[in-house]
Amino acid sequence: MGSRLKELIPKPRSKFLRVRCPRCGNEQIVFSHATIRVRCSVCGAQLTEPRGGKAKILGIVVEELE
Repeated sequence: MGSRLKELIPKPRSKFLRVRCPRCGNEQIVFSHATIRVRCSVCGAQLTEPRGGKAKILGIVVEELE
């Protein structure tokens, strides 16, 4: 049995991520399971692409937030 099954209250698998835009370097916080295309608030470059579950992160992940 996996250790995940032994937890009384399992932790969520989704996280918030601090992502750096590859085009302009702006850092933005996005959800790891984003269901919409997230664009950079400065230059408009696409940072995430929805995939049904976990989103494909097109930027550079700087940090995982808790």
